[in-house]
Parts: sequence; C-alpha cells; structure tokens
Amino acid sequence: MNNPSSTAARNTAALDRYRTMRRIRSFEERVGELFLRGESAGSMLHLSIGEEGVVGVTDAMAQGDSFTTHHRGHGVFLARGADPVRMLAEIAGREDGYCRGKGGSMHIADRALGHLGANAIVGGGIPHVVGAGLSYRNQASGQVSAAFFGDGAMQQGILYEAMNMAALWRLPVVFCCINNQYGMGTRIDRAAASVDFVARAEAFGLAGVSADGADVEAVYAAAQDVFAGARAGRPGFIEVSAYRFHGHARMDKSPYRTAEEEAEGRRRDPLARARDRLIAEGLADAVDLDRLDAEAGAEMDRALAQATGAPLPPLASMFEDVYDPTTPAPEPLRHRLARILNA
Repeated sequence: MNNPSSTAARNTAALDRYRTMRRIRSFEERVGELFLRGESAGSMLHLSIGEEGVVGVTDAMAQGDSFTTHHRGHGVFLARGADPVRMLAEIAGREDGYCRGKGGSMHIADRALGHLGANAIVGGGIPHVVGAGLSYRNQASGQVSAAFFGDGAMQQGILYEAMNMAALWRLPVVFCCINNQYGMGTRIDRAAASVDFVARAEAFGLAGVSADGADVEAVYAAAQDVFAGARAGRPGFIEVSAYRFHGHARMDKSPYRTAEEEAEGRRRDPLARARDRLIAEGLADAVDLDRLDAEAGAEMDRALAQATGAPLPPLASMFEDVYDPTTPAPEPLRHRLARILNA
C-alpha cells in the first residue's frame, strides 16, 4: 500500500521541479533580453533553453554537495539556489553580481552554494570536482561533487583523465553531460565516431546511465541512483539528452540546422511535457500552472530591473579579487612613466 504522506511529498516535488524549470526558462529569456538591449557584459551569452530537464539532476543533489558548470550553466546554478538578481547583475557586469561584475555570464561562482565555478573553456571545470571529491572522501563528509558540461566536452582529454582518477580512487563524484546534440555549429555525430557516451564512461569504471532530458521525472529517477552510488564510493556518469532551442550563442541564428529539425527538437520541450504530466495526473490544473508561469515571469522582470539598476564596479576595483590581498596594487603605466621621467 502506498504511504499517503510519501505520495503527497512526491507530488509536491514534481510541482516544485516544474516551478524551477519555469523559473529557469523565464530567467534565460531575460538574459536574452539583456543582450538585445546591449546591457550584458561581453559579447557572448549561451542560453540553456531546452535543457531545463537537468533539474532532475540538481534535485537529486543534497545540501552541501558542490558542482562546476560550463558556459551554458545559468540553469544549473539557479536550480541550486542562486539569487536571480545577483546572477543578472553579474551577467550585466554590475557591482552587485556574484563576482562583482568581473565574471560575467561564463565565470559565475559562489562557494557558499557549492558552486566551484563556471568555465568558458570547454571541459575546463571538470577536474575541479575530482579535487573536491578527494577531499570529501578523505574527510568522510558524505558530500558529492558534480561536473556539468556539454557534449562538446566529450572530446576533451581532461574529461577522460578526470573520469579515470575518479573511478580509480572511488571518489564521490558525478559527471553530468547535457547532450544538446551540437558543439557550437557541429552536430555531435560529425565530431565523434561513437556517440555512445555512457559506454565511454563505463569503460573507465563509472556507473553510467542515459536519461531523456525532455522528461524531468525520468532524469530525477536516474540521477537518484547515480548520486546514491557516488556517496557509497562508486562515481557515476549521467547523460541528459536534450535539444538546444537556440543557437550556440545569443547572436547565432543556427543556419546549420533546418527549420524542420528545429521544429522537431522543440517538440521535446521539457516544460511542456512536465506541464502535460502534472495536468494528466491531477497534480495541478491549467489555471494553477498559468498562475505559476506568470509568477516566475514577474519575479524575473523584477530581478532584471533591480540588476540593471545596480552600479557598475568602480574603476579603482579593477585589480581587486585578482591578486593576493597582500600584493601591492599594480602601478598605472602613466604613473610609472611620470616617476621614471621625473627621476
């Protein structure tokens, strides 16, 4: 017999996952707006719209677990508790951002939430979780460290070194590949002779599983098993199969994909599927979900307005948080020239 309280908890969790996915979608739409308004720091922004099913992985993580993300990692960080105001402020290059506006979209970090750093280098953040996992194992802390990356990183040697070390040392580590089918403008089957990513991971001794990223509940079920194994000393690998709705970066109109392919890919919308499931199972009705959608949109509108109203970092702070605090501040070139000329 089902336990009514546990059933209610599962139902609440499913609705919460939908809410998180909707918040991510709304957030990414505001990031795109920020770019079109010319108010983003830098010229490159990578949206995770279409990849919201990764919430099934972040929900399987526990309090105290750490993670790294890639250049398309806004959604993962938001799902792990990030403040959208501080995130948008960082992406806008504002002083109130997570890294005081110096990291921008691709280098956000916050150790207080377990975020060991995003990285714009493909695969660049993956080895960090091996170090974290080694620390967790030696301290018997019960924590897990997870690396989130795209299918483009599956061709990077650093991933294989990291997977080998994690398996060899039985570290509490999970590797999560969000396979959106494209590395920039190259379809994955044109970049790799074999696209069986799980088999690659298993060859290193990892517990591997693939999940349909359009079904957040299937992703969650798979991720629960992998994280449980990692805590017991068997590191794992999860492939979340998704479809990137937009181009590689915000300015990329993806001319390398046909309209028919994009239409088919967008039919695998994880938000639409989760919404249909909630209604079909009687966990929410369309009115409830419309209200939830509107709340998420309003929240992100407020966050965008607050973030863009924050001050820019003062010029004097340019070298702060870059060097050791005891290091003398760099001398401006004009001051150095004046000193030399006046000597």
